[in-house]
Amino acid sequence: MALALALSVAVYAKDKPCVTADEAARHVYKDMCVTAHVYDVVQLADGTRYLDICSPDTADDHCQFTIISLPEDREEVGELLKYRGEDVHVRGIVRPMHGRAGLQVSNMRQFKGGPERFKPNPRLLHGFDGGSARAPIRDPNLRPQGRVRSFMNSRDQVSRPIK
Repeated sequence: MALALALSVAVYAKDKPCVTADEAARHVYKDMCVTAHVYDVVQLADGTRYLDICSPDTADDHCQFTIISLPEDREEVGELLKYRGEDVHVRGIVRPMHGRAGLQVSNMRQFKGGPERFKPNPRLLHGFDGGSARAPIRDPNLRPQGRVRSFMNSRDQVSRPIK
């Protein structure tokens, strides 16, 4: 299992080389590996953490890329202070964030070429309970359309043989 994971990471790293943060800022909504030097780790009062990848000489308005970790991902990401002063390779989807591009770290495996943590869409899970017989999403194809079900004709059912 570990060998397969190591091989898949090696294949991914070979096929998709890491790009600089400046280049990644031009490829919004793409899954990329970004290489950067972490100058500092900044934590806000709400628990949000930023990896400061812009040099101290760069003005904040000229810094076009950021790496962020949200408070709800703290357990999966772990301690980020160990990356201070280090060069990192982080994989993720580059997204626009408050006038600049950024990458969200939601799992530790992103530092090793792995994907982000899967987060289900809360709009699709509204009112869903694992113990209910109701579908987790409201698919119009699963609702009755008049007297007949739209995805299966109820008159064409096969009867079970009697034992």
